[in-house]
Amino acid sequence: MSLLQTSSAQDYGTTDLTEKEKRKLDRQNKIREMIRQQEEGALVFNKQTVYGLKLNTDGWGFSYEKGTMKTVKLTKLFSVELSEKRHPKEQRLSYQFATGNFIQLGTPYVYGKQNTFYQLKVGFGQQRLIGGKTNKNGVAVQWIYAGGPSLGIERPYYIKVFDNGEGFVEDIRYSKEDSIAFLSPGNIAQGTGLRYGWGSLKVIPGLHLRSAIRFDYGRFNELVSGIEVGVNAEFYTRAPRLMLLNKNERFFFNSYIAFLLGRRK
Repeated sequence: MSLLQTSSAQDYGTTDLTEKEKRKLDRQNKIREMIRQQEEGALVFNKQTVYGLKLNTDGWGFSYEKGTMKTVKLTKLFSVELSEKRHPKEQRLSYQFATGNFIQLGTPYVYGKQNTFYQLKVGFGQQRLIGGKTNKNGVAVQWIYAGGPSLGIERPYYIKVFDNGEGFVEDIRYSKEDSIAFLSPGNIAQGTGLRYGWGSLKVIPGLHLRSAIRFDYGRFNELVSGIEVGVNAEFYTRAPRLMLLNKNERFFFNSYIAFLLGRRK
């Protein structure tokens, strides 16, 4: 009789809860489950924000990533990346100026470079947990795969040229009229840095895909600290004009390493 009364009281207590109380109880159970999984080495969170510095085999870039956890092993990702790509034949040169008893180097330039090429990439993908941390000092291993649109941006490349060796005359970009001055090494004094070309940008639509393995060695679950190693493929509707004296491609394939920092909550 006593057992029956206890069971009835429990049933009555559960069914008599209001919707608000039921939601509160569900949240408490979810938190307890997340704590249990975290103690077992799983990366448990609701959202994560990650910033990265990427060193590509053909350039470099910065990335921003937002992740939403769906299950312990699966996280949906949204990312934005801004990067600069370099042609494999690029070589930075410097002109030496003699000033009294000193030799001064001018701003480096790339001979034959027509445009600087940037990429703004938006990615949608997933992060899958391969192996969780066995303790706080362990390393979590995750597989990342993503893709999306890529916006290629050409910015004209400028150089300073001499006038018959007597001094600087102007900053020029490549054109048919100035092709001799632009491509004559003896006329080139130095580069111009980032000052010019922003008003003459050209956009090239494209697509990109990436796949990577991420190693998260952050000591605490709420902090992201790791390294990502992967490959990236990009395709553009036309070949960006990077170099004048070399073949330009519209398909790019590279590998990269990224250094990551961020937070989870």
